[in-house]
Amino acid sequence: MLWLKILLACLTVGFSVGIGYLAANKYRSRYAFYRQFQDFNERYLSELEYARKPLPVFVREYEAKGDFSGLLGDWLKTRATQVKLSYLSSDEREQCCAYFSMLGRGNAQAQAEYFGTYKPSLSEKKATCEKESRERGVLCLKLGLLAGLALVILMI
Repeated sequence: MLWLKILLACLTVGFSVGIGYLAANKYRSRYAFYRQFQDFNERYLSELEYARKPLPVFVREYEAKGDFSGLLGDWLKTRATQVKLSYLSSDEREQCCAYFSMLGRGNAQAQAEYFGTYKPSLSEKKATCEKESRERGVLCLKLGLLAGLALVILMI
């Protein structure tokens, strides 16, 4: 009977830690999105200054992953972007929509100036999201562990 209690306790703690890991996914996704957003902006600025490939070719060649990849794919198809990511605030969604609405509009110099203004805010947002991802991700895991241990104590 003791082995059954130990097995159930381990499964309970594992399940609770898994729930904590899933709860921290919001912060990891947010950080990954802004990391790719900043990288895309940097590459696009250098593209405007040097190579000047056609925009659809540049977007297809850019290797995006996750939600940012879907956002770029939607933009390529419709040239209009609806940002429906739950982990972004409404202001951040509007900022993304404004960014993508200006892609490919105007001459290279005007675009370089416009997208250059996004450079500091995107790097700041990326740093903030990285810090938040680390702190809150660990917090969610620890809370999951503590909840699992509390359940084990209640079961025993």
